Order: sequence, then structure tokens, then C-alpha cells
Amino acid sequence: MAGLHRFVLCHRHDPHECSTSFAAWKGHASPLRHRPAPASCLFGGHGVWWFVEASDSAAALALLPRWVAARTEVVQVRSTTIP
Repeated sequence: MAGLHRFVLCHRHDPHECSTSFAAWKGHASPLRHRPAPASCLFGGHGVWWFVEASDSAAALALLPRWVAARTEVVQVRSTTIP
């Protein structure tokens, strides 16, 4: 898709913030809602990752609720072949 870039959204929160992290999605319209995402909360890592396509890093971050976005690193990526 022309004009779109691939990003990984790397979210982290403290253990006591799990419920807040999930509650932040209520009322936030996003194509990421109700879809699986890798998460490490049940294993003590307290991270969630999304692979998204967007025009830029700001547009990628806008897919997340404000509370989640404030604790998220946006990393632009592309596929590569490992030799």
C-alpha cells in the first residue's frame, strides 16, 4: 500500500496498571480493538505489542487510547531475510 509504513507499537506498564491498560480501550474506536495481540502480563512482563500499518509514527500511535499511547514506543520496521 503506497504511503503506508509498518510499525511495531511496544507498550509497557507497571504490574498495578494492568486493569487501567485494558480499561483505557473502552470508548476508543480503533481497528486494534477486539483483536489478538501478544502480551506478557500473565508472565510478569507487562508488555503488549501491535504490528500496524500507518502513514507515520503519529498515525500509528493514534490507533491507541491516550493512556496506552503515552506508555508506548513506536518502532518503524520492515521485513528482512536473515542469512
